[in-house]
Amino acid sequence: MLKFDFTVKTRDGQKVESIQIYGKDYPDAERKLRQMYHHCEVMQCKTINSDKISGQSLDIEDLLSLIAKHD
Repeated sequence: MLKFDFTVKTRDGQKVESIQIYGKDYPDAERKLRQMYHHCEVMQCKTINSDKISGQSLDIEDLLSLIAKHD
């Protein structure tokens, strides 16, 4: 699963950096972002391949994807 790192400008004009969201693709991650930040403007988005990140703790989505891979 991919991880997307967003920088957005909220509808109030505040800049929010490093909002990290998992998604199967960019539209999926953007949909999740817009559920949290209505009417925001996406200023930047970086794609992070979460499979290559090591040494970090697992969150619930990582754990569920690992379980699903082993079934």
